[in-house]
Amino acid sequence: MGTPVNIIVGSHVWVEDHSLAWVDGEVSKLNGEDAEIQTSNGKRVVANLSRIYPKDMEAPAGGVDDMTKLSYLHEPGVLQNLKIRYELNEIYTYTGNILIAINPFQRLPHLYDAHMMQQYKGAPFGELSPHVFAVADVAYRAMINEGKSNSILVSGESGAGKTETTKMLMRYLAFLGGRVATEGRTVEQQVLESNPVLEAFGNAKTVRNNNSSRFGKFVEIQFDKQGRISGAAIRTYLLERSRVCQISDPERNYHCFYLLCAAPQEEIEKYKLGNPKSFHYLNQSNCYELVGVSDAHDYLATRRAMDIVGISGKEQDAIFRVVAAILHLGNIEFTKGKEIDSSVPKDEKSKFHLNMTAELLMCDPRALEDALCKRVMITPEEVIKRSLDPLGATVSRDGLAKTIYSRLFDWLVDKINVSIGQDPNSKSLIGVLDIYGFESFKANSFEQFCINFTNEKLQQHFNQHVFKMEQEEYTKEAIDWSYIEFVDNQDVLDLIEKKPGGIVALLDEACMFPKSTHETFANKLYQTFKNHKRFIKPKLSRTDFTIAHYAGEVLYQSDQFLDKNKDYVVPEHQDLLSASKCSFVAGLFPLLPEETTKSSKFSSIGSRFKLQLQQLMETLSSTEPHYIRCVKPNNLLKPAIFENVNIMQQLRCGGVLEAIRISCAGYPTRRAFFEFINRFGVLAPEIVEGNHDEKVICGKILEKKGLKGFQIGKTKVFLRAGQMAELDARRAEVLSNAAKTIQHRIRTHNARKQFIALRKATIHVQSLWRGRLACKFFESMKREAGAVKIQKNIRRYQARKGYSKLRVSGLVLQTGLRAMAARKEFRFRKQTKAAIIMQTRWRCHRASSYYKKLKRASIVSQCRWRGRIARRELRKLKMAARETGALKEAKDKLEKHVEELTWRLQLEKRLRTDLEEAKTQEITKLQNSLQSMQIKIDETSALLVKEREAARKAIEEAPPVIKEKQVIVEDTKRIDSLTGEVESLKASLHLEEQRADNSERRYAEAQESIEEKQKKLQETEGKVHQLLESLSRLEEKLTNLESENQVLRQQAVSVSMAPNKFLSGRSKSIVQRSAEGGHIVGDPKPALDMHSHSIIQRDHPEVEEKPQKSLNEKQQENQELLIRCIAQHLGFAGNRPIAACIIYKCLLQWRSFEVERTSVFDRIIQTIGNAIETQDNNDVLAYWLSNASTLLLLLQRTLKASGAAGMAPQRRRSSSATLFGRMTQSFRGTPQGVNLSFVNGGLNGGVDTLRQVEAKYPALLFKQQLTAYVEKIYGMIRDNLKKEISPLLGLCIQAPRISRASLVKGSSRSLANSAAQQALIAHWQGIVKSLGNFLNTLKANHVPPFLVRKVFTQIFSFINVQLFNSLLLRRECCSFSNGEYVKAGLAELEHWCYKATDEYAGSAWDELKHIRQAIGFLVIHQKPKKTLDEISHDLCPVLSIQQLYRISTMYWDDKYGTHSVSSEVISNMRVLMTEDSNNAVSNSFLLDDDSRLTQPPHPFSLYFLLTLICL
Repeated sequence: MGTPVNIIVGSHVWVEDHSLAWVDGEVSKLNGEDAEIQTSNGKRVVANLSRIYPKDMEAPAGGVDDMTKLSYLHEPGVLQNLKIRYELNEIYTYTGNILIAINPFQRLPHLYDAHMMQQYKGAPFGELSPHVFAVADVAYRAMINEGKSNSILVSGESGAGKTETTKMLMRYLAFLGGRVATEGRTVEQQVLESNPVLEAFGNAKTVRNNNSSRFGKFVEIQFDKQGRISGAAIRTYLLERSRVCQISDPERNYHCFYLLCAAPQEEIEKYKLGNPKSFHYLNQSNCYELVGVSDAHDYLATRRAMDIVGISGKEQDAIFRVVAAILHLGNIEFTKGKEIDSSVPKDEKSKFHLNMTAELLMCDPRALEDALCKRVMITPEEVIKRSLDPLGATVSRDGLAKTIYSRLFDWLVDKINVSIGQDPNSKSLIGVLDIYGFESFKANSFEQFCINFTNEKLQQHFNQHVFKMEQEEYTKEAIDWSYIEFVDNQDVLDLIEKKPGGIVALLDEACMFPKSTHETFANKLYQTFKNHKRFIKPKLSRTDFTIAHYAGEVLYQSDQFLDKNKDYVVPEHQDLLSASKCSFVAGLFPLLPEETTKSSKFSSIGSRFKLQLQQLMETLSSTEPHYIRCVKPNNLLKPAIFENVNIMQQLRCGGVLEAIRISCAGYPTRRAFFEFINRFGVLAPEIVEGNHDEKVICGKILEKKGLKGFQIGKTKVFLRAGQMAELDARRAEVLSNAAKTIQHRIRTHNARKQFIALRKATIHVQSLWRGRLACKFFESMKREAGAVKIQKNIRRYQARKGYSKLRVSGLVLQTGLRAMAARKEFRFRKQTKAAIIMQTRWRCHRASSYYKKLKRASIVSQCRWRGRIARRELRKLKMAARETGALKEAKDKLEKHVEELTWRLQLEKRLRTDLEEAKTQEITKLQNSLQSMQIKIDETSALLVKEREAARKAIEEAPPVIKEKQVIVEDTKRIDSLTGEVESLKASLHLEEQRADNSERRYAEAQESIEEKQKKLQETEGKVHQLLESLSRLEEKLTNLESENQVLRQQAVSVSMAPNKFLSGRSKSIVQRSAEGGHIVGDPKPALDMHSHSIIQRDHPEVEEKPQKSLNEKQQENQELLIRCIAQHLGFAGNRPIAACIIYKCLLQWRSFEVERTSVFDRIIQTIGNAIETQDNNDVLAYWLSNASTLLLLLQRTLKASGAAGMAPQRRRSSSATLFGRMTQSFRGTPQGVNLSFVNGGLNGGVDTLRQVEAKYPALLFKQQLTAYVEKIYGMIRDNLKKEISPLLGLCIQAPRISRASLVKGSSRSLANSAAQQALIAHWQGIVKSLGNFLNTLKANHVPPFLVRKVFTQIFSFINVQLFNSLLLRRECCSFSNGEYVKAGLAELEHWCYKATDEYAGSAWDELKHIRQAIGFLVIHQKPKKTLDEISHDLCPVLSIQQLYRISTMYWDDKYGTHSVSSEVISNMRVLMTEDSNNAVSNSFLLDDDSRLTQPPHPFSLYFLLTLICL
């Protein structure tokens, strides 16, 4: 609240406004205790200082997520903060540990997806942005850690979103501890599936909401010791029973009545129903249908929901039969009977409804009439039957209807609980309470009285919790709080529920007397509570009364209080329905004990309501409470509309303002030390500059300003109400003085600048005038000089003109004579040239014809000769085929074919060489002739020049005589002859050029023919290669047959051989074969390990008993040796894993790929599986990843599916969908020249020398299993690195708060700040160190670089997701200083990528594009000047509009105090998001790490295979 001390002229304040609740303005004038304020909407208001609140001008533009952080914790500050956040689609806000949820009236799916739940799982409360998941997570963690049950109280008025919030809570709790039910539905799903049933029978239309819950629902989610959901139960409280019989316009009764009236026609005819207007319980209001809601559709949906819940069809029919009976029961009207004070059904219509009611309830109509119209009074002497008057019969009818409906609703709840399943052994639970909020209408009756009574009880519980939280905060900070008073609302509760003088007790007393009316009841209230401060008697009414609740005064109309409160337990009703022939109806009214049925005991709804409320409060008191207050922003139920007055009323009703009032009673303003120093350090800069502790600095600042009553805790400063405003006033004064000093300096600077400019302008004007005079003088001199020059030029022009005419005449004569001579010469040269061309063409044609005839004859001769030789060879081959065997014949034929092809190849090579040599010689000759012709032309030109010089000299030296003309003729002839020679030389040059062109054309044709021959040569080489392969296979088969024959011969003579020698020789042969294969070269230890002592030294008796070993036993022995060998770390040779090469050579040598059954594959897979059991040892995993990938590469190149293997496709999964599934396809495109060198020897020819084997099913299955293991090992290695860096990433995310707490302004703290910066960057260095160690491990084990790049790409993507999501979820991370901090960390990662090189880092740095662009946006200056196009296309092209909007609204500059982007950009972003609101994916502003990090890497590409092969 403002005081004269802190409210001055120019202060920004809040003042009350009838339409806007609160409006901001600036104090323009002070008049004693009043202030004149210029508001922001243009009005001028005068208000008392006690009704003015200061406004925080330094509040963040996007508001605060916890309103306890507000500098001024008062009503307008809270309202403005909620409005700002709502405009930014931030619908959740904390007030301490209370969550305020504003209904957005639009879909926000990104706030509730599984990824968002994962973010809030285990996060400390308040670390992330406010969310309903955070409240549920705190409750769950408290239950797990402390073993105590928790409850979450969701309250708010109709339409505020309580039910949706409850659904979100249950979804998150199921996410944390979900279990799958036996029917395939989780407990959370079953609870939600029960909602349509409960809404149909417990919800109704009210004034403010079309689907208002008229009962309280407490969902108990039960957990076992492991924190898993073990069961659930739904407890309902305070059902509004009176609504069954009495409703007011424009409300409706419970939905189920209208649904049944809109049922299919056969149902309506079955129950004799009709339009809702025809039933008394429904036509009390003129509202029968809801806009946009189909009752017929909802009826079918309710029936389906009943099926899901487990209600059988028979039970459903019984339920709706009871509902129809209630409608018919309401239409029974009574009139006076023949006897005094008796009643009977009014007319035939009433009798029809009476009979229908009896038929539907399956009871006797006469008994039903007696139960409604008569009462049985039991006395010690006799049993008396007493008739009821029509009014009493009507009351009896309504009581029966309310009782039946209440029992039906309780049965539905019990049935739902049985369907869900409860855990009787559960030790802890989390309860979610969804109950109606405080109500205050124009007309408030008994229902509003009960609802507000409930909210008073809940508010008391809420106040106690808030005060307890305040006490815990004060105790945590170790400050004195003993003098703080706690104001409770116990007086209101005593007014309502106290016995015997409370309102409820007086109401029950009035209901027990038959002659009591609402007037007598009101008079009783007036007399009893005339001096009560909470009870107010209206001046203009004799039956109304007002109660001052915590949320405000509510005027109640007591007209129907007595009727709605009556709830007799009528034995006649009990006896009637318990005897029903319908088992369902009889089950609703079980037989009561005999002593209970003897007398009719009075019961009221108020008393029952009070008892249920007491049970609810006992349940809540036994749990740890958490509060969620739901707020409806407007009554139009539309998005983006924020009605201040409406929301202020809801905040009062929800107790939020009451909680603020409790906080204001103590220390409403709390500031961390560093925040307090940053804001108020200007009040005492000398203290801040001194080397003091933060706590000491805060104390000295407050003491210097003379404040009293404050407290300094361990980490915060606690200020009383008004002290923050006083400090801000002092700070504003200091800043104002500083501003005046700055203005003084600026004005001085501007005046001096203006004087200097004026002096400079004066000097400039003077220089201009002097220059003007000089220009005039210069102009006169210039004109005089110009006249002289003109005269001179005219005279020169006339002389030159006469000379030019004379010269032109001479030139014309010379030109005519020379032209005649040139034309004559041109005609002669043209004729000569034509003759030469004709000679050239004829000679060329003659030579070409001769060459073609000669070439054709040569080809014919060669073809005939080659055919003759070929026929001769064919006869020889046929003769040879008859003499040799089939195998020898094929071999010789192939050898001869190879020799022939080799000879052809050599012949083609020689022909190509000869052709190239001939072509080179011809080109050389042409070039030499061209050079000689050029030399001749040069000599002729030089001679011509000399002749012309000699002629010119002769003409000059000749005397001027009459013979001069004859000399000229002789010189002209000589010139003509020389010119003819030049023309002939030019013609020869042209001829040589044509010959050169012909030579080049022939060269191009020869080149094309050579290329065609090269292609044919390559095809021939390919055929030769294939023939060689087939030849080698035949030779290998022959060798294998010979070796098998040799083994059989050895077995025949093995009896005579020594057993020990045989065994040692067999072992040596194995070692020799392994050595020959190149597997164990350079490492003798494995070879020694392969031969154990027990194998080499066997006893003679054992060998003598089994002198002859079968082939299977030898294979088993070989397999044992192989398994023992590969189980050890064999290392690498030549960057190749030895174990993989040994396995491959052994399997190939034993022909294991071609057998139908073998166990060696399973044993190899088992060995690999046992080796990688230790998932934390990256060295072992990397070793086996290298071996497995190499072995898989060899298998992909060697194995090919056979017909037998293709018989069982269903047993093999598709290989193309796995990590290495496309290796076979990639290998088909592998170049021929790529080599794969094994370890020292084997398969020196490379991959191309590997022969393909037709693999059987075991081999193909082994390949698939090996593929799966490669994927598994890859995933284990990647996950290990993620686990290692995750804690460091968490420290990097937490670092911003630590940095702001440790970095304090002041030059004396620079050393401490630099040390803190080093400590912060250490987290990033730890990540870089982990990446470096991991890379070294992979390098040491020669893991293929492709896999290394893929691992680091996914790890960097993981880092990008974690950092980016933390930036969007934590407001303290979205700051300028944090941007600089993360930018420094990213620089460390970039430096690591540079050191790792592209071979291993690949495109990992590009995966950080989201966080890089976001950080770049945070640290740029002048954000308000940036347009949306610049931001979205230039600065942050990768980020979506939702992400940019989130960053822009959460950004705050804790270093320089700058602002975020302009409001125009924010508005444009909001428009774009609204247009795209239907797209659920685009609405999500968080990155999803599941879609990219959990999938296996891409299948091997051709590029990877080439890289792997060439290592």
